[in-house]
Amino acid sequence: MTAQPTLTDGTVTLEPAAEPHTFVVLAGEELVGRVAVVPVEGRTGERVGELSWELAETHRGRGYATRAVRVLTDWSLAPVREDGLGLSRVEAHVPTDLEAALRVATRAGLRREGVRRVVPGEESATTGYVVLARLATDPPLSEPGAFRSLLNSFLPRKRAIGQMLVRDGEGRVLLCQLTYKQDWDLPGGVVEVGESPQLAVAREVEEELALHIDAGALLLTDWLPPWGGWDDALCLVFDGGTHDAAILESVVEQPREIRSAEFCTVEQVRERCADFTARRIESALANVGRGGPAYVESGGVG
Repeated sequence: MTAQPTLTDGTVTLEPAAEPHTFVVLAGEELVGRVAVVPVEGRTGERVGELSWELAETHRGRGYATRAVRVLTDWSLAPVREDGLGLSRVEAHVPTDLEAALRVATRAGLRREGVRRVVPGEESATTGYVVLARLATDPPLSEPGAFRSLLNSFLPRKRAIGQMLVRDGEGRVLLCQLTYKQDWDLPGGVVEVGESPQLAVAREVEEELALHIDAGALLLTDWLPPWGGWDDALCLVFDGGTHDAAILESVVEQPREIRSAEFCTVEQVRERCADFTARRIESALANVGRGGPAYVESGGVG
């Protein structure tokens, strides 16, 4: 086993404790807490260490925990030839409701990777643990790209949905009858990570209906609040232009998602769509030709 050295960043000092891979944390001469990294076998044979830490309540809020975890992580990932522990991955499992501990892990340079859900037991009421980790191959935190990747791992991510407003010569709107819900909706779908919303909606229309229609101007941005188990999202409605109703003859429905597609009047839209969807369509129609997109929430005011 690699000998445990004394570690320091100039503000906190980690001195070896009696237990393996455990250190007491000193600020000056004062004992302020403990940190540990327990090596465990990774699923792919990689060398993994699991971090834990505790800080005396009277010493919290001064950055000592963040510094101690960062120092310990750096040593754990350093090669053995450099007197490090030689791990390939260091991770922490932090209860989702412990915001202070999550801040410590993040500021120490651990990226958030996801949430491991658990059934609450008698010893803990938490419903999950945030998994955070640093890899030996991650660039130093001093590099701009590493800091941006760290921020990207925990900043909020908003789901985006692209929809297309396609009309015929009579002003009717193209609607899809979906397989996974009773209500009808505009053609479109979820924007993939790293994908342009404008290109995404054209892709979805082609995948769902086999129609190649370029997305035009953005007509409407509609914020959708959390609903029915879904997180909140932004729905972007693009102008699909006016087409001959005969394009329906070219439609090939994707059977997993689309039952049928029809051009519908505004009255039919109100009958077939959920209230917020009908409001969204009417808001988008009202903005055609106005020269700029509108912003609404949950379809707009009914």
